[in-house]
Amino acid sequence: MSLPKEPSSTDSHFDRRQFLTRGTLAAAAGFTAAVATGKQSSAESQPATAEQPPSENQDVQAEYDGFSRFQPSRGNDPDSDYYLGKLVPGFRAAAEGPVPFEAPDLDKLPWKMVNGAKEFHLVPQAVSREFLPGYHMNVYGFNGSMPGPTIEVNQGDRVRIIVTNELREDTFVHWHGFELPIQYDGAATLTQNPIKPGQSMTFEFDIHEEGTFFYHSHVPMQEAMGMVGWFIVHPRKVFDPPVDRDFGLLFQNFNIPPTHTVSNSWAMDWNWHTINGRSGPFTTPLVAKHGERVRIRLLDFSPMQHHPIHLHGHTFWVTGHEGARIPKSAWIPRNTELIAVAQASTFEFIANNPGDWIFHCHMVHHMMNHMVRHVGPRLRPRQSVDEYLSNVEVRPEMDGTDISPGFQDPGYPQKMQGMEMSKELMQKLWSRKEVRGMRATWPMAVHGLMTVMRVLPDDLYQQVMHSDQPMEKGAVFAEIVNRFGDPERYEAAPKMMKH
Repeated sequence: MSLPKEPSSTDSHFDRRQFLTRGTLAAAAGFTAAVATGKQSSAESQPATAEQPPSENQDVQAEYDGFSRFQPSRGNDPDSDYYLGKLVPGFRAAAEGPVPFEAPDLDKLPWKMVNGAKEFHLVPQAVSREFLPGYHMNVYGFNGSMPGPTIEVNQGDRVRIIVTNELREDTFVHWHGFELPIQYDGAATLTQNPIKPGQSMTFEFDIHEEGTFFYHSHVPMQEAMGMVGWFIVHPRKVFDPPVDRDFGLLFQNFNIPPTHTVSNSWAMDWNWHTINGRSGPFTTPLVAKHGERVRIRLLDFSPMQHHPIHLHGHTFWVTGHEGARIPKSAWIPRNTELIAVAQASTFEFIANNPGDWIFHCHMVHHMMNHMVRHVGPRLRPRQSVDEYLSNVEVRPEMDGTDISPGFQDPGYPQKMQGMEMSKELMQKLWSRKEVRGMRATWPMAVHGLMTVMRVLPDDLYQQVMHSDQPMEKGAVFAEIVNRFGDPERYEAAPKMMKH
């Protein structure tokens, strides 16, 4: 059976509750079996239940002055509050408070209330971070993670952060952007004594700000080794219009030579690029429902390189920077936002264009992993130096013939030759629920500072994020093409990378 399509922008009387019911009925009737096996099942095999989220805001509508929540559109008037979805609300009601912040691939730092303050324990330490499946790098971070875990609080909170240094060297922690008592600023010896190895220091202050902040070591070389973490402060009064999703992407660069696992913090160029501590395609996609209002916070903590971040398929409004919310009259519509070192930008948009949209830095070298100088074909492809490190007099045999006609062309290599992953490592890429139903070839398109913004109709979202049913690669993507695209001309991805 065919699943119902989303309404067009001309359906001004569209009822979201009706759409949710239709979507759930359709999913119950056949989609689960279809994506699992490619076959349809009967309605009797999957009893229909219409699930309505308790946070549903019944005041939302499908169209606002020519702007459609459910299909790409601009609106009738650039001066309208609803042009490009500027003030179009999400489905979440402001009375519910701020939506929780999500930084994919990073944990949140737990806290407990002690003597009127939210008390956090932060531990600077050397950590191992898996940039790509099988590629473990030795970096610096906090609490076993790089970047460190997210600190999430509310405007008006009093916080107490106990920092215990497990590094083998002195450190300092700066609370970037906060207007706090001078003794807690963390600006190296200008304001405080170093936190010696094994020692602790307590920072306690009231938070009157709201916005996107972060914490980091104030030792430059430690910063280059990765010592940073989100510090998110939700406003006392929820911003209008409220959002349904609040994502964070933190960009970093490292210089790690071939066969090394330690970054050269003195380097002036960078060959490994990470988002929230992972390189594409190991970056976990952002997933939102069709029609939701989405906020994304971008933070550049690279040592010295800026990032022009481009989102495919949508136009967003820049609504804030690291210090504060921007007045609505100064919001700017864009599809690419330039983030400079130690800066953060926030943007919002209505997710009205279903699909798997690549979301990436547009600097060419930042869209690749582990770049090295062009020295010709690998003579011993897919072989580890471990095989002969114990006896350097013996080398594995090599084949000196070219393995690809591409080696004849100037500028080799244009592809990432020699970084093929085993079946076990590829399984890590596919083991995350956020990638279920994507095309089989998607890992070939996502490298370095690249991730994916998935916009899924409600029934497909439930299947991807909340179902345990097996799902064929490409099934969700093909269904989106069937509903919203041109299925007669669609070519499915080759059946590859099936592990």
